[in-house]
Amino acid sequence: MNGKNIIASEYVDANEKSLHAINPATGVAIDGDFFKANEKLVNDALTSATEAFQLYRSVNKDLKAAFLNTIADEIAAITDELVKRASAESGLPMARLQGEVGRTTGQLRLFANLIAEGSWVDATIETAQPERQPLPKPDIRRMMIPIGPVVVFGASNFPLAFSVAGGDTASALASGCPVVVKAHPAHYGTSALVAAAILNAVEKTKMPKGVFSMLYDDGYEIGVALVKHPQTKAVTFTGSFKGGMALVKLADEREQPIPVFAEMGSINPIVFLPQALQHQAAELAKKYAASITLGAGQFCTNPGLMMAIESAELTTFKKTLSEAIAAIPSATMLTGGIAHNYNKLAAEVINDDKATILGISTLKDKDLQNQSQALVAEISAADFIAHPKFREEIFGPYSVLVVAKNLTELEAVISSLDGQLTATLMAGADELK
Repeated sequence: MNGKNIIASEYVDANEKSLHAINPATGVAIDGDFFKANEKLVNDALTSATEAFQLYRSVNKDLKAAFLNTIADEIAAITDELVKRASAESGLPMARLQGEVGRTTGQLRLFANLIAEGSWVDATIETAQPERQPLPKPDIRRMMIPIGPVVVFGASNFPLAFSVAGGDTASALASGCPVVVKAHPAHYGTSALVAAAILNAVEKTKMPKGVFSMLYDDGYEIGVALVKHPQTKAVTFTGSFKGGMALVKLADEREQPIPVFAEMGSINPIVFLPQALQHQAAELAKKYAASITLGAGQFCTNPGLMMAIESAELTTFKKTLSEAIAAIPSATMLTGGIAHNYNKLAAEVINDDKATILGISTLKDKDLQNQSQALVAEISAADFIAHPKFREEIFGPYSVLVVAKNLTELEAVISSLDGQLTATLMAGADELK
């Protein structure tokens, strides 16, 4: 495994400190030296990407498709090694990561098929009408074109599918845009393995070398420099609202602002209408206990907010949910920083007199580090509306149940929410008419 930074599909030296990935369950450094990039490498990467863009944007669509398919093949060929390393660096189970390899290669092949098919350019042609009166109509043509070098930030919770060769990279390369990846600091080894697969694909398909670069960092310096660099034309990010908005601010403050395609924090509200609870209160409680704790609650679609109108059926739901959560063991979170933030925010909820604790999961092993105990709290609709902090994401196995007195109050709770990635309505057939 090569831990050097990559500039224009070549490994380069950086006279900076070496970095190490950490096993989140043990806190022990994992084998492998990786090297912190510097601003010179940022400039070299984006200069190379800009030069490559002039060639890559015009590469035949079938050759681009072959490039993406070859990346998928190269990743599939190292599945066992990749899954083992990703599990050690993320604490995620190997079975989950096996599926994520398939998702990653599937995304690449999906975009390869889309390129070859060609409709993504959304071409519009209005033919000329030279005889039109009172003025002739010119020939007007419109189509989507690649924008230029794209900076991709790897995500913490999907070390493969939203990372070095994830959906952002696949879509950028498919459209004809070179990519500069900022490897996630929790996944140095995973990133290095995937990057090597991309380099093999670049060589096998004879793509312009500047089409791919990757840089390592253990802080914010390199990420800031990448966003501010004048040759960066777009940025992609998956992560917290705070982190995403920091990038948006940097992009907006440039002399030439650029788009930031960011998937940020979301509490993904669930609304339980009365008939749903009348028919399956206990069953729904068990299902949502499992959903809240899936992957230690570290999915972007984790159900962080539940809403319902007070009733006898809701009491049954709460009792079953409390019992189900208590029976679920704690889980290792992705990084020490994520675990610290989760446990800090969870403690604030526990100590808030406006919240009632419905359930806390059991601590599985006191010797393991970065453990998260699931937490479900209850709050009144009035307090939820009055205190915006309860509408903020707590990244991890947490959810808050908001109890309304009636439908009017429930609608007021819904109206208080900001935009979300997902929303779910659990209702009976009559309630959906």
